[in-house]
Amino acid sequence: MMNIDKLIIGFDSALRTLLTPAHTARPVPGSDIPEPDLTVSEKDLSAALMRVNHVGEVCAQALYQGQGLTARNQAVQQTLMKAAREETEHLAWTERRIDELGGRKSLLNPLWYGGSFAIGMLAGVMGDKWNLGFLAETEKQVGEHLSGHLQRLPQHDVKSRAIVAQMQIDEASHATMALSNGGAELPLPVKFAMKLSSKVMTQTAYWV
Repeated sequence: MMNIDKLIIGFDSALRTLLTPAHTARPVPGSDIPEPDLTVSEKDLSAALMRVNHVGEVCAQALYQGQGLTARNQAVQQTLMKAAREETEHLAWTERRIDELGGRKSLLNPLWYGGSFAIGMLAGVMGDKWNLGFLAETEKQVGEHLSGHLQRLPQHDVKSRAIVAQMQIDEASHATMALSNGGAELPLPVKFAMKLSSKVMTQTAYWV
């Protein structure tokens, strides 16, 4: 596929991610569970945490688009696109839960998308083994982040907890897939920089 075609597809994906509701092929985890009786403060907490998770999925879409655009190997591109499809489902799940909790999505989603897209392109330019290694490390850090959310979410908000738990399973699967396809272990300074940028994003998205 020519680069111009990839750019058009990438632009279309950005518009879909930022402007249209996401869709899911799988049932939303916890959709068969009755809505729990949450206090106002508990709803606000859950909505804020789910907003952070939604931002993470917006970033994931942008990362995979950027990585796929610059990936050199067709198999690597397919690996990235498979992960992206499941991340689209996560996008739909978190978006729906935010609505149910009466919350809102981050006002800075276009900024998160643009920055993540640029990072994804850079990862792809570095070569396929580093591209996949970046994917694996990203998913590992996301899994740790989701573990923290399972500790912070109200215990009886079982609907939100079901979504986060399934997301955590999927992220671990993506990391394993990336490593099994030849992903390289990233240097410690890169891992630290990724954690630092993620911390800035999550703390900002919690409020904005």
